[in-house]
Amino acid sequence: MEQNTTKNKYWQENLKLVAGCLLVWLTVSFGFGIILLEPLNQVQFFGFELGFWFAQQGSILCFVGLIFYYAWRMNGLDKKHDVEED
Repeated sequence: MEQNTTKNKYWQENLKLVAGCLLVWLTVSFGFGIILLEPLNQVQFFGFELGFWFAQQGSILCFVGLIFYYAWRMNGLDKKHDVEED
């Protein structure tokens, strides 16, 4: 029964991590790139409108960053629950 509880805790922590990453990605790609496009376009970033930059580059860079963050956090989670790979 204890092993089942440990698996559930591991899975719950994994789901929280995935939900957090998806929320950040949604905020950057949909929120900054679409919803807040007009206000962000009032700001220049390296010669480009900031809203355009978020829509074209920022969301992609954020996604790549989230991949590395997720891998780093999952390694820690695996160690914490003793399910790490050799």
